[in-house]
Amino acid sequence: MVQILMRPELHKFGSCKEFAEELHLCGEDLVLTNQYIYEPYFGKLGLDVKLVYQEKYGAGEPTDVMTEQIIADAAKLGGYRRIIAIGGGTVIDIAKAMAVGSQDGNMDGLYNSMPDLKKNCELIIVPTTCGTGSEMTNVAVFSRTRMGTKMGLVGEAMYADKAVLIPELLSGLPFGVFATSSIDALVHAVESCLSPKATVYTKTFGYQAIEMILSGYQKMAECGLESRNGLLEDFLTASNFAGISFGTAGCGAVHAMAYPLGGKYHVPHGESNYAIFTGVMKNYMELKSDGEIAVMNSRLAGLLNCGKDNVYDRLEDLLNRILPKKKLREYGVTEEDLSAFSKSVMETQGRLMAGSFVPLDYDRVLKIYTELY
Repeated sequence: MVQILMRPELHKFGSCKEFAEELHLCGEDLVLTNQYIYEPYFGKLGLDVKLVYQEKYGAGEPTDVMTEQIIADAAKLGGYRRIIAIGGGTVIDIAKAMAVGSQDGNMDGLYNSMPDLKKNCELIIVPTTCGTGSEMTNVAVFSRTRMGTKMGLVGEAMYADKAVLIPELLSGLPFGVFATSSIDALVHAVESCLSPKATVYTKTFGYQAIEMILSGYQKMAECGLESRNGLLEDFLTASNFAGISFGTAGCGAVHAMAYPLGGKYHVPHGESNYAIFTGVMKNYMELKSDGEIAVMNSRLAGLLNCGKDNVYDRLEDLLNRILPKKKLREYGVTEEDLSAFSKSVMETQGRLMAGSFVPLDYDRVLKIYTELY
């Protein structure tokens, strides 16, 4: 059994200037990013690179259509030897597809070729949120508009060659993005620790990420939300730790059940995970209260200073101080959606559902959605 995968080289720089100089960014590089990120941090450096701004192709999380358009337009810029993704989850996932895609950019063809995808250039990933963790993984998630759901694109070739952490890039992060992305990292860590594929190595990174994130939230709850500014490097590191953990162990039912919500109602990924998170955990407890979930509850109880029987209520209280949780109906979800979502999860999210702490069938998935509705 694989104990842990550490595919990308991991780098950390004190500034964007230091990163650009050490990696010799030049005209042979294609930078996929957002203009509001690139201009404040890299614009003054006068870099001679090929630039593609993701937001010109649409807002929100990545779709197959958006990605196909970007791949096709990038091909018109001429050859490049490296793709450098500087951004959040949307930019990172699109860059992974670009690194293995053909010039026509057909996404259906990539899905049909899994997992035997071929990398066509070097890939460097620089996350600008404290949540994705996917700089360390070989997975990208897209809304497949022709199918009406979100699905993961997976292949060995989708690992970055280098992952780069630059805490400076988080300094302008809007609070809402900080909140949803860091909760996403928390979910990554929890799900990977509970995964059937978890090992002592992945759990070391996962539990450390949980401790760092919850400690940061507790300081923010005590000292005010603005105190996060002194914790950004900790949150970025915790997100990376969670990425290392779920890069090997994977995620589970929380992510699987969040995908239909994000796919239909365009709820940001971290927020859709948050909406589902504790509902899944409480149902796990109904089905099996021993094993790794007992270890998880004991650790959470110690971090949250509460009894093991009410860790998820206490956790929800803390998370609500960072970002108020909504019921599914507040996103526009209808009662008819609940069965449709459940069916979609069982039919299209087998990869993720296999990572659940205990197996969940259609009836249990529907029960969770109904409780959260």
